Amino acid sequence: MARILLTEDDESVRAFVKRALELDGHEIVEAEDGGIALEILNVQQGNFDLLLSDIMMPVMDGIALALAAARDFPNLAILLMTGFADQRERAFGLDSLVSGVISKPFTLAEIRVAVAQALVGRATTEKIA
Repeated sequence: MARILLTEDDESVRAFVKRALELDGHEIVEAEDGGIALEILNVQQGNFDLLLSDIMMPVMDGIALALAAARDFPNLAILLMTGFADQRERAFGLDSLVSGVISKPFTLAEIRVAVAQALVGRATTEKIA
């Protein structure tokens, strides 16, 4: 299955999402903020299938992380999460960079479907490139 970098500052949400995605057989690497996630991406040379990130986080938010990740690792699929409508609006300008934005709170089924769709989109893009 896929290797996913999960970036979420809320420990309970991070644990919920991690468990949900492990049910589908994905390997999950966790980061609690965008700065740490970017460091992990760089150390591991972008060796992930998906970056799944909250938008609103300390140190580096998900928008800044998505911009840096897309610049440095253009084949990396990116899916954002947010519980704030204004943050969702900020992400709409990133349509060419992100697979989508999932609104919190979400169910186990919703996050699993959103991740599956983002990974399918990545596979389609890789075949075209």
